[in-house]
Amino acid sequence: MHTRLKTSVVQSLLAMMIMAVGWCGAQTAEGQRVAPSEAGRPHPVAPRKALTDFERTNIALFEEASPSVTYITSLNVQLDFFTRNVLEIPRGTGTGFVWDKYGHIITNFHVIEGADRALVTLADGSAWEAGLVGAAAEKDLAVLRIEAPAERLRPLPIGSSSDLRVGQAAYAIGNPFGLDQTLTTGVISALGREIESVAKIPIRGVIQTDAAINPGNSGGPLLDSSGRLIGVNTAIFSPSGAYAGIGFAIPVDVVNWVVPELITHGRLRRPNLGVEVAPEQLMRRLGIEGGALVIDVQPGSSAERAGIRPTMRDRRGYILLGDLIVAMDGEPIRSPSDLVLALEKHNPGDVVRLTLLRDGKPVEVEVRLGAYR
Repeated sequence: MHTRLKTSVVQSLLAMMIMAVGWCGAQTAEGQRVAPSEAGRPHPVAPRKALTDFERTNIALFEEASPSVTYITSLNVQLDFFTRNVLEIPRGTGTGFVWDKYGHIITNFHVIEGADRALVTLADGSAWEAGLVGAAAEKDLAVLRIEAPAERLRPLPIGSSSDLRVGQAAYAIGNPFGLDQTLTTGVISALGREIESVAKIPIRGVIQTDAAINPGNSGGPLLDSSGRLIGVNTAIFSPSGAYAGIGFAIPVDVVNWVVPELITHGRLRRPNLGVEVAPEQLMRRLGIEGGALVIDVQPGSSAERAGIRPTMRDRRGYILLGDLIVAMDGEPIRSPSDLVLALEKHNPGDVVRLTLLRDGKPVEVEVRLGAYR
């Protein structure tokens, strides 16, 4: 009995070995047996067809634009409690791009927010200490400057965002997750979007694109098919925090206005209306919806001469609400942020027509805007 069992086991093993040998010498589709030595050789390289126009456009655009894109590392300086040594702790990374031959580098404000130092690495691999020239949190833009030689700097050509069309090609170059010099392609998905800045003031006219924008792409350029700057990548909409098909870029027309202001003055300047308005939180507590509530009027200002009323208390301590600004030159003012954005369209000396609500009744006054502040 045992002998028969052993014989059966041996026969099964022999059958498995024969099947394995047969598998190694399996036939090809043509029915020819392939020798093991031939099967172990590399396959021949098949000839490639000519690149498509789309591929050639992408390659040329990347090769032309990528030398202008920079890698930004923000650092915090900390004192080691035990050794008393000063340490530099990497805070985050992002993207920027060369603005001019004077060493100005553009990026998002949130890339360098709270940092003590920043390093800018150019496409050639050289790293440069950066100084902060100016920042506008309300536009999520910042200007850095490095002392690099002019021959190392390749400014991007500037385009326009006023004539963009939904559906046209869009290209993003950046450093997602620290992977430098990454190109993603897509289209302009929508125009005229609105996102909230770090300063809680809306950024309007924002470009929406499906070109992949991930953490680390912030501050990098969004380009058109001519390689011109049309926006600065700033945010993504994603429940998971990673790319989900919706990215946003600050339009270049805004960038081309803000950056010279930051280079010249270090901040955005606005003409002075001569009033102080309440923050939205206070307006909500007072049960006011819409408009901008005047809480103070500067003495000697045009607003005071126009008779604009501030918020005050009466002799019994009750609050007497001031004028509520609800429109400027016919443009609705729905919040204090709207008033800030409306003032950006004017210069000192301009006369604006304000529509106020005073004791529930509309009143119109004219105010001459004062100097920048």
